[in-house]
Amino acid sequence: MALFSETMKAKVPATGAGAKPSGWQVWRYRLKVALREPTTLIGVLTALLFTYLIVVPIISIVLDSIRVQFGNERRLGKQVGDLTFYYLDRTFFSPVATDLFWHPLVNTLTVAFGAIALSLVIGTILAWLISRTDMFGRRWFATALIVPYMLPAWTFALAWMTLFKNRTIGGQPGWFEAMGMTPPDWVAYGRFPITIILALHYTPFVILLFGSALRRFDSQLEDSARILGARRYQVALQVILPLMRPALLSAMVLIFAKCLGEFGVPYVLGLPVKFEVLSTSLFRSIASRQTGVAGVVAASIMVIGIITLMIDARLVREARRFVTIGSKGSMNRQSRLGRMRLPATGFAAAIFLLGVGLPLLTLALSTVMKIPAQFTLDNFTLDYWIGTNLDTVALQTGILFSPDLWAAAGNTLMIVGLASLTSGILGLFVGYVVIRTPVRALSVYLRQVTFLPYLVPGIAFAAAYLSLFAVPRGPMPALYGTVTILVLALIADQMPYASRAGISAMTQLGKDPEEAAQIAGAGWLRRMISIVIPIQKGSLVTGVLLPFISGIKGLSLFVILAVPSTDVLTTYSLRLVDYHYTQAANAVVLIIAGIAYFGTLLAQKLTRTNLAEGLGS
Repeated sequence: MALFSETMKAKVPATGAGAKPSGWQVWRYRLKVALREPTTLIGVLTALLFTYLIVVPIISIVLDSIRVQFGNERRLGKQVGDLTFYYLDRTFFSPVATDLFWHPLVNTLTVAFGAIALSLVIGTILAWLISRTDMFGRRWFATALIVPYMLPAWTFALAWMTLFKNRTIGGQPGWFEAMGMTPPDWVAYGRFPITIILALHYTPFVILLFGSALRRFDSQLEDSARILGARRYQVALQVILPLMRPALLSAMVLIFAKCLGEFGVPYVLGLPVKFEVLSTSLFRSIASRQTGVAGVVAASIMVIGIITLMIDARLVREARRFVTIGSKGSMNRQSRLGRMRLPATGFAAAIFLLGVGLPLLTLALSTVMKIPAQFTLDNFTLDYWIGTNLDTVALQTGILFSPDLWAAAGNTLMIVGLASLTSGILGLFVGYVVIRTPVRALSVYLRQVTFLPYLVPGIAFAAAYLSLFAVPRGPMPALYGTVTILVLALIADQMPYASRAGISAMTQLGKDPEEAAQIAGAGWLRRMISIVIPIQKGSLVTGVLLPFISGIKGLSLFVILAVPSTDVLTTYSLRLVDYHYTQAANAVVLIIAGIAYFGTLLAQKLTRTNLAEGLGS
């Protein structure tokens, strides 16, 4: 501080004897220092870029909800772009508001709360068995039980459809119906299966968060309670659960936020019985060109998502009140299950089979069977993988020989690869600017704006991009139907992961190597290429690989913005579902699941982390 004061005296002309520099002089001096290195200039440019890619689309979709849209001029007696509350009234208060918003909202809430309740029951038991007991195969289950989190959620929806599909919709019958047992609609479609699948898919959140908290819990607290006469259930309810409350609440909030934007599962299992949630209602509004209503629904989803994750941030801060401090004598002692050891292991194995083994096995078998659920040798075939001249209307070859598959795969690698590489590099630049820039306001803004997409469900973010780029705006042409809009949307959507990887990496890199190179005469670009990037190459790989895996299995973003010519693997498989090509759709989903799973393992190996040890590890 003293050095700064002396420098100020030398650099800033005094206005009088002993006079302090004015605020304008101080600000001008700090600006001069900030502009001496290109870090601040790069920060300003990236801030402008992310304002356009993240903030402007969100503002655009919100404005769509209160401005007259094309096609409604005559009905409203106004010009396109004029202010109107028609769409708000239609969405929230009109006779069709129940179908447009309120029923989907109720369905979303009931599915989300049902999934939360079921995942908490299953997840807390499994987390305790893995973290605090001598269950057989404990280490193996620690990784195996989080596999559902690595796979696309709608993988399990397609497996459920393959098993329980009934004559409500056309196409091949489901396995149970083929065996003479017709499942009722409430089992095959709608609220019940959607809740079950989302609960199984998000149970790993509870296992990771609750299990991590349990591993930090000091067993001596339990011993003290038992010595004072507390019974097992009293120890659990009055000692363990209160201390685990922040972890459980955080898991609940995260599961709710994920359920809010989930599209694939409700689309596959809700559409046949017209069971709408907010995400499918938004999709239907966009598909029917109700742009204003879509803006209202998307804005509503955003608001709920932002409030939800703000609550989670508050819970994280509150969690500090629940930290237990142990000395050298603190321990995490395993409880001996005794006679319950085998049943406990059986329970964990059953959850793994229901959540991973059975769905993947069902999908795999369905792709090699001509007639569903007929387990005879002459019924098995590889035609749906590598066959030719099939007796079908459109898909006349096996999926591996289909040019549409390879076109979708090429689009996927190009779009997701380019977006991931760009977001990884931008994430490293963001981390560099956030840590190195002397302009605190710029650092705070970049940190917050790059995290904003995490607060917005993917399908609402896609609707925001459609609102902004569907028509020409100034020098920017209309991008809808092009690869460019998908790349830009995916870059923005993945920035929370890439920027956090970059910020974390730069936090651990001191200034000494750069200062030494600067003294030796190296410019900023030379220092970045020769010092920063080589040292941070591991973090750069993380910032590229994690968005790539997320993009490969993502659906909500692409289903709004992709057209047949820009199909990726996820949207291509969904089109096959719509056309009732069950075997082909399941084959594509297996390909996606394999890429996502092995990509996650590769990411863990390259970054020397283990997802089983906790989220964000």
